[in-house]
Amino acid sequence: GLAPAAVSATVNLAKVATGIAAAVSHWRFRNIEKKLVWNLALPGVVGAVLGVTVLSKVSGATLKPILAVLLTVIGLRILFRFARYTAPKAEGPETGDPDVMPEYDRRGTRVAALLGGVTNGMIGAWGPVVTPFLLHRGVKPRFAIGSVNTAEVFVASASAFSLIAAMGRGGQNAGIILAM
Repeated sequence: GLAPAAVSATVNLAKVATGIAAAVSHWRFRNIEKKLVWNLALPGVVGAVLGVTVLSKVSGATLKPILAVLLTVIGLRILFRFARYTAPKAEGPETGDPDVMPEYDRRGTRVAALLGGVTNGMIGAWGPVVTPFLLHRGVKPRFAIGSVNTAEVFVASASAFSLIAAMGRGGQNAGIILAM
């Protein structure tokens, strides 16, 4: 029963706190590639502001069915991606420093971050958009997840505070944010 902008602001405020905890944990386990974080965070913040702009300018009645479809597509994408069984790859001995991220195909990373930011600003879906993209580009899972979670702090902050600036503090419920 809440307006889409209020829901997005609430989700993103909760994601800032959980994102900081995740970033600290990933940093301690050396799962973060700093250059990748900035390549994700900067376009992600721009995308988040674009998503928030759409969310705050278009009526809730118009947006609700569009957002429902977008959430359904992202959910189905996650289900289909992980429903397929893939046999584990036979790996040889680890070469090089395990705490250094190997090279990967960087093409489209900033575009994926921008689009992930747009979806985050509208529905709070940053990780499900950006993480699979990086995994398909050959980023090791620990670096993809650690870097995406760290960049998400910036993207969720931009989304939440842009929404609050656009619509005021109305619609946020501290109890819901704390529960999340």
